[in-house]
Formats: sequence, C-alpha cells, structure tokens
Amino acid sequence: MDQPQLPRNPTGWYCVGLSRDLKPGHVQRFVLADRERVMFRTRSGAFGVLDAYCPHLGAHLGYGGEVRGECLRCPFHGFEYNVEGDCVSTPYGTKLPPKAKAETISSRDRNGLLLVYHSRGGAPPGWEVPTLDWENWSPLLLKRWRLRGHPQETTENSVDVGHFTELHGYTSVETLRDVQLDGPHLSAKYAMSRPAGFLGRVVRTEFDVQVYGLGYSLVEVEVPQYGLQMRMFVLSNPTTNDEIELRVALSLCNDFASRRIHPALGLIPRRWIAPWIARSAFRGFTHDVQQDFIIWQHKRFVQPPVLADGDGPVVKYRRWARQFYGDNGQSETNGETAPSPSSTAQREIPLA
Repeated sequence: MDQPQLPRNPTGWYCVGLSRDLKPGHVQRFVLADRERVMFRTRSGAFGVLDAYCPHLGAHLGYGGEVRGECLRCPFHGFEYNVEGDCVSTPYGTKLPPKAKAETISSRDRNGLLLVYHSRGGAPPGWEVPTLDWENWSPLLLKRWRLRGHPQETTENSVDVGHFTELHGYTSVETLRDVQLDGPHLSAKYAMSRPAGFLGRVVRTEFDVQVYGLGYSLVEVEVPQYGLQMRMFVLSNPTTNDEIELRVALSLCNDFASRRIHPALGLIPRRWIAPWIARSAFRGFTHDVQQDFIIWQHKRFVQPPVLADGDGPVVKYRRWARQFYGDNGQSETNGETAPSPSSTAQREIPLA
C-alpha cells in the first residue's frame, strides 16, 4: 500500500524576513514553493517582490541587480522594473517592449515581517494577516533554520494537545477555548504549567493561538501571576523538495510591573529588565521549538491517524487544512506530493 503524503506548497502567507533587515535600496534573493524570487525596497521604502529572472533575456535579478530610485535594474541590459513588475525604462531610448513585464507576487510589510502570498493556482490573496498594535512592544527577536518538514506538520502542533506534556514537559494542561474555525483562521486557547528558567519557579502560562493559513501562527502569551505578555510567531515556509525554512520570533510587552516578578527588580529601571526577560523567554521558546525537530524530520504522515482521547482535535484541524491545497483555496485530494520526511540534520543559517 502506498504511503499517504501531503501535497506540496499550500496556499498562504509566508514570512521571508524581517522588515528592518531590508533597507531602502537593498535586494535579497529567496526561494519559496520551488521558485526563486527577489525582494527589494525602493528608495522611498516601498516593498516589492518579483520573479528572479528578467523577462527580457533571463538574467537573474538577484545577482547584480540594483535599486534605482523606485525600480529594480537588471544587471544584464539595464531594463528597470517597478514594484508592480512594469518595465518603465530601458537604456535604448526606444519604445518599451509591451511584454517586458516581470512576474510579481503579492507582498505585505506587516507586523515587522515581510510577507509573501503563494497561491497554488495563481489567484490573488484570499485573506489578510491582521495588523497588530505595536505600541509598548519590544523589537522582534528572531531565529531561523532550514530543515526537512512540511508547513502542515509544524502547524498541527497548535492542536496536538498530547505532545505538550510528553515532549515539552508541561503539566496541568487545560483547554480554555476549544478550536474555532473561520475560513483560513484557526484559533484555540490553552493554559499549562512548567518551571520557568529565568524565574526559577513553576509558572502557569496561557497561550492564545491564532493561525492564518499553514505558514503564519501567532501565539499571544500571558503569565498572569507576573503580569507578563508576549507575542510568539511560528512562521514556516515551503522552499524546495521536502524542506522548510522555519522562523520563530518573539516580542515582549514593555508594560509590566517589575516588582511583581521579584521585589528586588522594582529597584531597577524597566528598560534594563525588559530586554533580559525577552531574551530569557526567547531562549525557552526556541528550546521548545527545537525539541520538535527530531519528530518532524523523522515522522511520516499517517492518514487516517489512530487517535486516543487526549490527543486534541487533530482530525478537525486536517479537514480545515484541506482548503489550502486547491487552485483557489478549495479542497483537493490529488495533485503534487512531497516525499515523506526522513533523516537529515537541521542546519541553522545565519540571519540576513
């Protein structure tokens, strides 16, 4: 019997970097869903994403291409393209070729993240990622890896209640809000306890999970006894074959009372304490994520799964996930498939 496999490259919004890392005048290469792309920021700050290859004679715009004002200039013949992909200039002074238009892909500069929309059928975005209020929130801390996996597998952790205790060591796990589905949006809320390394005590933490597609997960975290709030992002991109690029990011709300954490901290300016708390929490977050790596890289996709009480709404999640594999967000059962994940070592890549 053939082993069931997940279709590749689901439709959705994917993070390709931090906003602050793409400066005006800069060009960066990336791979998403088996396609090479280039992103660039114009001198005025506009963010654009084009197919990596110039439609004129095929030069790669990410090798030697440069931003000229509001356009990206091809290094081969000097054709210039705006963020809409229109060729607006050539060095010849002649009529512009009407077919010289670079392929674009929808992009957003939102929540400190550079987001790109991949659609399996080429349709425009079917939904948006909400814009958050960032007043009193710390700059994002970020880490990324490239490893074998699939966005659906990584996002399934949002509903896999059983692994919270067995893999990550949490206790007293509670479901505060059952999984709710609204089109491409999935949400749930949990509470659980575990010793916190930077506080040295058992801490009860609440996790409000907000998932938009299979590549963008936001977890609003609250530690009520200390008045701490954090935002944790889990951002998984399909790249090539059966590999993903996984980013995690964290931001701390700076509106907290230091003395609630420890009386002695009330004597220290909060601007000194906040970065320490954020870094400590981020170390714990990345540690938890890396515990999943050995599972993701060596597991196989089991369909239908053999579930027990306590596993969580895995079947409900998988039915919801089907919408991201059709040409226009409709469910599909056939199509391109990825090899089942097998052994490979994760390799961390330096931040851009």
